[in-house]
Amino acid sequence: MVRWQPNARGRLEQAALELYAERGFDQTTVAEIAGRAGLTERTFFRYFADKREVLFWGQTALTEVMVTAIAEAPDSASPIEMVGMALVAVGPTFEGRRDRARQRQAVIAATPGLQERELMKLASMAAAMTDALRARGVAETTARLAAESGVAVFKIAFERWLGPDAPADLTQNIRDLLDELTSLSGH
Repeated sequence: MVRWQPNARGRLEQAALELYAERGFDQTTVAEIAGRAGLTERTFFRYFADKREVLFWGQTALTEVMVTAIAEAPDSASPIEMVGMALVAVGPTFEGRRDRARQRQAVIAATPGLQERELMKLASMAAAMTDALRARGVAETTARLAAESGVAVFKIAFERWLGPDAPADLTQNIRDLLDELTSLSGH
C-alpha cells in the first residue's frame, strides 16, 4: 500500500459512496472503504469517526459558515434576512459537488438510520442559527421561527437542486425559495 497520496479524505469519500451504492451502507465495512481508496483503516479513522461520518463530515463547517454570516449581517437586517444571508453563504460550498451530493442523498434515502442522522443534522443547523440570532438580540420565538424556516428553505432548495431538471446554481435556488417564502407572508 502506498504510504502517502494526496486527497485521502476525498478518495475515502468517493470509495465509500461507490461501495454504499454497490453493496448498501449496512453491508459496507470501513476496511473495504479504506481498501478501495488504497489507504489503511488507520488513515480512514484519521478523517472519520465512523462510516456514517463519511456522509456528514462537512456539517460543522457548513454550520460555521451560517453562524458567521448571521453574526456579520448588518444591524438593519431582519431575522429572516439574516437567515437568508446565512443560507446564501453556504451555496458556494456545494459548487462542483452536485454529483457527489446526489450519490450521498441516494445512500441516505436507502438507509433509515441515515435518514434519522440527516434530520439530526438539520435540527442542529436550526439550533445553531437560533443561537446566532439570539446572540444578535433576537427574541427566542422569533429566532427559532426564522431559523426553522431557513432550514426548510435549505432542505427544499437542496432537494430541488439535486433533481434531474433542477437549476444548476444552488445559491440562486435558495434565493428563489427565500423570495417565495417572503411572498407567502404577503410582503
